[in-house]
Amino acid sequence: METFTLARVIHVLAVVLWIGGVSMVTTVILPAVKKMNSKEDKLQTFENIEGKFATQAKITTLLTGLTGFYMLYDMDAWDRYLDHRFWWIHAMTIMWIIFTLILYVLEPLVLHKLFKKEVEKNPDKAFKIIHRLHWVLLILSVITIVGAVAGSHGWFIIP
Repeated sequence: METFTLARVIHVLAVVLWIGGVSMVTTVILPAVKKMNSKEDKLQTFENIEGKFATQAKITTLLTGLTGFYMLYDMDAWDRYLDHRFWWIHAMTIMWIIFTLILYVLEPLVLHKLFKKEVEKNPDKAFKIIHRLHWVLLILSVITIVGAVAGSHGWFIIP
Protein backbone atom coordinates (compact mmCIF):
# COMPACT_ATOMS: atom_id res chain seq x y z
CA MET A 1 0.00 0.00 0.00
CA GLU A 2 1.41 3.38 -0.94
CA THR A 3 1.97 6.01 1.75
CA PHE A 4 -0.77 8.36 0.51
CA THR A 5 -3.39 5.59 0.56
CA LEU A 6 -2.33 4.57 4.05
CA ALA A 7 -2.60 8.19 5.17
CA ARG A 8 -6.12 8.44 3.72
CA VAL A 9 -7.19 5.19 5.41
CA ILE A 10 -5.87 6.39 8.77
CA HIS A 11 -7.42 9.82 8.20
CA VAL A 12 -10.90 8.47 7.47
CA LEU A 13 -10.75 5.93 10.32
CA ALA A 14 -9.64 8.63 12.77
CA VAL A 15 -12.47 10.95 11.68
CA VAL A 16 -15.03 8.14 12.02
CA LEU A 17 -13.87 7.33 15.56
CA TRP A 18 -13.56 10.99 16.57
CA ILE A 19 -16.81 12.41 15.20
CA GLY A 20 -18.66 9.15 15.86
CA GLY A 21 -17.68 9.59 19.50
CA VAL A 22 -18.87 13.19 19.47
CA SER A 23 -22.17 11.94 18.05
CA MET A 24 -22.48 9.29 20.77
CA VAL A 25 -21.79 11.83 23.52
CA THR A 26 -24.22 14.34 21.99
CA THR A 27 -27.15 12.10 21.08
CA VAL A 28 -26.98 9.36 23.72
CA ILE A 29 -24.76 10.07 26.71
CA LEU A 30 -25.63 13.69 27.48
CA PRO A 31 -29.41 13.13 27.22
CA ALA A 32 -29.11 10.12 29.57
CA VAL A 33 -26.93 12.02 32.04
CA LYS A 34 -29.28 15.01 32.02
CA LYS A 35 -32.12 12.72 33.21
CA MET A 36 -30.21 11.61 36.31
CA ASN A 37 -31.48 13.01 39.59
CA SER A 38 -28.42 13.94 41.62
CA LYS A 39 -25.81 16.41 40.43
CA GLU A 40 -23.12 14.12 41.85
CA ASP A 41 -24.31 11.21 39.68
CA LYS A 42 -24.56 13.48 36.65
CA LEU A 43 -21.07 14.87 37.09
CA GLN A 44 -19.39 11.56 37.96
CA THR A 45 -21.04 9.64 35.12
CA PHE A 46 -20.31 12.35 32.57
CA GLU A 47 -16.70 12.77 33.70
CA ASN A 48 -16.08 9.00 33.68
CA ILE A 49 -17.39 8.59 30.14
CA GLU A 50 -16.13 11.88 28.70
CA GLY A 51 -12.72 11.32 30.30
CA LYS A 52 -12.30 8.01 28.51
CA PHE A 53 -13.52 9.50 25.24
CA ALA A 54 -11.20 12.50 25.63
CA THR A 55 -8.21 10.17 25.34
CA GLN A 56 -9.63 8.63 22.16
CA ALA A 57 -10.48 12.08 20.80
CA LYS A 58 -6.96 13.39 21.47
CA ILE A 59 -5.40 10.46 19.63
CA THR A 60 -7.83 10.60 16.70
CA THR A 61 -7.59 14.38 16.27
CA LEU A 62 -3.80 14.10 16.29
CA LEU A 63 -3.92 11.36 13.64
CA THR A 64 -6.47 13.34 11.62
CA GLY A 65 -4.27 16.42 11.60
CA LEU A 66 -1.06 14.58 10.80
CA THR A 67 -2.58 12.59 7.95
CA GLY A 68 -4.59 15.51 6.59
CA PHE A 69 -1.59 17.80 6.38
CA TYR A 70 0.53 14.97 5.00
CA MET A 71 -1.96 14.42 2.17
CA LEU A 72 -1.98 18.14 1.34
CA TYR A 73 1.82 18.08 1.33
CA ASP A 74 2.03 14.91 -0.78
CA MET A 75 -0.40 16.29 -3.38
CA ASP A 76 1.15 19.75 -3.16
CA ALA A 77 -2.42 20.95 -2.78
CA TRP A 78 -1.83 24.00 -0.57
CA ASP A 79 -3.30 26.21 -3.30
CA ARG A 80 -6.70 24.67 -2.57
CA TYR A 81 -6.86 27.01 0.40
CA LEU A 82 -7.06 29.82 -2.18
CA ASP A 83 -9.95 28.27 -4.15
CA HIS A 84 -13.46 28.78 -2.71
CA ARG A 85 -14.66 25.53 -4.33
CA PHE A 86 -12.50 23.72 -1.75
CA TRP A 87 -14.35 25.36 1.17
CA TRP A 88 -14.48 21.95 2.83
CA ILE A 89 -10.68 21.92 3.25
CA HIS A 90 -11.04 25.18 5.17
CA ALA A 91 -13.88 23.64 7.18
CA MET A 92 -11.83 20.52 7.97
CA THR A 93 -8.92 22.65 9.10
CA ILE A 94 -11.09 24.95 11.20
CA MET A 95 -12.91 22.03 12.86
CA TRP A 96 -9.57 20.35 13.55
CA ILE A 97 -8.22 23.57 15.11
CA ILE A 98 -11.35 24.05 17.25
CA PHE A 99 -11.31 20.48 18.58
CA THR A 100 -7.54 20.51 19.09
CA LEU A 101 -7.75 23.73 21.10
CA ILE A 102 -10.63 22.36 23.17
CA LEU A 103 -9.01 18.98 23.83
CA TYR A 104 -5.41 20.02 24.41
CA VAL A 105 -5.70 23.55 25.82
CA LEU A 106 -9.14 24.78 26.91
CA GLU A 107 -10.54 21.63 28.51
CA PRO A 108 -7.58 20.79 30.74
CA LEU A 109 -6.74 24.40 31.65
CA VAL A 110 -10.15 26.11 31.85
CA LEU A 111 -13.26 24.21 30.83
CA HIS A 112 -13.00 21.28 33.25
CA LYS A 113 -12.82 23.54 36.33
CA LEU A 114 -15.44 25.93 34.98
CA PHE A 115 -17.84 23.08 34.20
CA LYS A 116 -17.50 21.56 37.69
CA LYS A 117 -18.10 24.98 39.24
CA GLU A 118 -21.20 25.53 37.10
CA VAL A 119 -22.54 22.05 37.91
CA GLU A 120 -22.27 22.87 41.62
CA LYS A 121 -24.32 26.06 41.13
CA ASN A 122 -26.90 24.83 38.63
CA PRO A 123 -26.43 21.34 37.18
CA ASP A 124 -29.41 21.50 34.82
CA LYS A 125 -28.19 24.73 33.27
CA ALA A 126 -24.58 23.50 33.03
CA PHE A 127 -25.58 20.30 31.24
CA LYS A 128 -27.99 22.18 28.98
CA ILE A 129 -25.17 24.51 27.88
CA ILE A 130 -22.65 21.71 27.32
CA HIS A 131 -25.25 19.72 25.40
CA ARG A 132 -25.97 22.69 23.11
CA LEU A 133 -22.25 23.21 22.50
CA HIS A 134 -21.86 19.53 21.61
CA TRP A 135 -24.77 19.87 19.15
CA VAL A 136 -23.13 22.88 17.50
CA LEU A 137 -19.82 21.01 17.13
CA LEU A 138 -21.58 17.88 15.84
CA ILE A 139 -23.65 19.77 13.26
CA LEU A 140 -20.61 21.69 12.00
CA SER A 141 -18.65 18.41 11.86
CA VAL A 142 -21.37 16.66 9.86
CA ILE A 143 -21.58 19.56 7.38
CA THR A 144 -17.80 19.39 7.03
CA ILE A 145 -17.82 15.63 6.47
CA VAL A 146 -20.56 15.86 3.83
CA GLY A 147 -18.69 18.66 2.06
CA ALA A 148 -15.37 16.79 2.24
CA VAL A 149 -16.74 13.54 0.85
CA ALA A 150 -18.66 15.31 -1.92
CA GLY A 151 -15.79 17.66 -2.74
CA SER A 152 -13.10 14.99 -2.74
CA HIS A 153 -15.17 13.14 -5.33
CA GLY A 154 -15.46 16.18 -7.59
CA TRP A 155 -18.90 17.41 -6.55
CA PHE A 156 -18.51 21.11 -5.91
CA ILE A 157 -21.54 22.62 -4.23
CA ILE A 158 -20.19 26.11 -4.92
CA PRO A 159 -19.39 26.66 -8.63
